[in-house]
Amino acid sequence: MEKPEGRDAAEVRLDDPWYDALASGWGELDGTGAPAPVAAPGPAVPERGSSAADIYLEVQRSAAFQEVRSRYRRFAVPAVLAFLTWYLAYVVAATTAAELMARPVAGAVNVAMVAGLGQFLTTFLLTWAYARHARLHRDRAALDLRWDTQELTRGVVR
Repeated sequence: MEKPEGRDAAEVRLDDPWYDALASGWGELDGTGAPAPVAAPGPAVPERGSSAADIYLEVQRSAAFQEVRSRYRRFAVPAVLAFLTWYLAYVVAATTAAELMARPVAGAVNVAMVAGLGQFLTTFLLTWAYARHARLHRDRAALDLRWDTQELTRGVVR
């Protein structure tokens, strides 16, 4: 494999924090066989001897992490409760209100069929809404946290 022209490959910072660790230079050894130390940017530089677990706990306690978790909960909890309520209403209606569910809507299609298809529709709608909410409100902050965590754990023995 050819070496890229220009800047040294170790100097290039990829903007994708999900980039494979081995491909991004993690785990490279210095001349003694030990992991090469890399200075982490930003204010939170781990102390000498700190473990990866300490770094992850520090990130977990950070305000940025708590904000990402809060945004997730503000969407997920109401969405799950609404969907479960809708699903249980469908199951209860199907078992207790047989006459209502058997009413024809159009030809051979009855209320139970429409409600059952509505279950599929709401599943797809909820999946779309979750993906959109994640993309707009959480992904960037989560990726920034991921990048910071990777930078902090470089050279830390795990």
